Amino acid sequence: MSIRAICRDCLHTADLKVERCPACDSRRVVRHDELDRLTIAHLDCDAFYASVEKRDRPELRDRPVIVGGGKRGVVSTGCYIARQYGVHSAMPMFKALKACPEAVVIKPDFSKYVAASEAIFGAVGQLTPLVQTLSLDEAWIDLAGTERLNGGPPAFQLIRLQQQIETDTGLTVSIGLAPNRFLAKVASELDKPRGFSVLGSEAAAVLAPRPVGILPGVGPVFRKTLQSDGYATVGDLAAADVRDLVRRYGETGLRLHDLAHGRDARAVNPGHERKGMSAETTFNEDLTSAEDLEAELWPLCEKLASKARRDGVASRVLVLKLRRTDFKIVTRRTSLPEPVQTARALFAAGRALMAPELGRPYRLIGIGMGEVVDAVDSHALFETAETRTLKTETAIDRLRAKFGAKAVVAGRALKD
Repeated sequence: MSIRAICRDCLHTADLKVERCPACDSRRVVRHDELDRLTIAHLDCDAFYASVEKRDRPELRDRPVIVGGGKRGVVSTGCYIARQYGVHSAMPMFKALKACPEAVVIKPDFSKYVAASEAIFGAVGQLTPLVQTLSLDEAWIDLAGTERLNGGPPAFQLIRLQQQIETDTGLTVSIGLAPNRFLAKVASELDKPRGFSVLGSEAAAVLAPRPVGILPGVGPVFRKTLQSDGYATVGDLAAADVRDLVRRYGETGLRLHDLAHGRDARAVNPGHERKGMSAETTFNEDLTSAEDLEAELWPLCEKLASKARRDGVASRVLVLKLRRTDFKIVTRRTSLPEPVQTARALFAAGRALMAPELGRPYRLIGIGMGEVVDAVDSHALFETAETRTLKTETAIDRLRAKFGAKAVVAGRALKD
């Protein structure tokens, strides 16, 4: 039997595109002619950081919540109530509070978000190993060939997964189902929060009126270029002669033409290469002295190193970022003899990069690892200062995981 409708409440399946579920009368029915043939999904947690905070503090359920830094920081996530006031991610905190003065502001607690993410994607991993995570709160999933193993077509599995995540974690996710990665991501944005959307052969018509900025790889600068060339919508690109697009934009033009027609050949790749990772903080007041800047740099190095160890990656390319009071960004880069993943190594490199830049005030500092690679266990070969430090910091990771983030505090991190 073909399946063209699935009830999101009772999981009843039907071969007709019904408006209401014939079993429980629910209106939450997913309907599509290709429902049992589509296999690529994009899962996106709804207002993730803010949702975790609301879950853990039920008294905040009906209040606007913003997760982010201090008054001079930026918004990491705003809950859906806060978004109604115009609050959005990466918005300066002072603007967010001006738009929504009654918001409850909560400092990010990444240990909680990591734990929630692991629970969610642990459940996803039970369905298929083909999961390509993009961040703590979103991933692509390829469920081709899993029907017999998991008891139903991908759409059925995903709706059941959505229910399981909400029951087990108290968090909601939105899912898009489509024939490829690009369309799956577009679909997941169509019905949020707690949504489930499907895009199939009708995708080109759905995409046509949308701005070109929704296409992967089209940032603000390229979007302006496309608009000035007469391509304001995806439909404009779809209608263009592909030879003209290639003549104007080279290989990118061919890719734009494919995307505009809903075509995307990229596979879901669990082992996709991560180019870099970083951590940064904005100060409440401008800082000038080496002592004050180093005091802000150290916890960032601890945070970044801990994440690198957890993800099993390391890097020999380290980057320091400073933002001046005129908002101009200073970046300095160095390459080390061996890949590192310890806070001590990150801090030493960051401090050396920062030294020539001292003498003027800054409002932000960040440390990054570029061109990350899988960490190689070299203990069996020979011991270095990095491997000795790695043993110590790995032991600290275990203690903090068991007894809390403040169980072990490095002397450098202690403040008067």
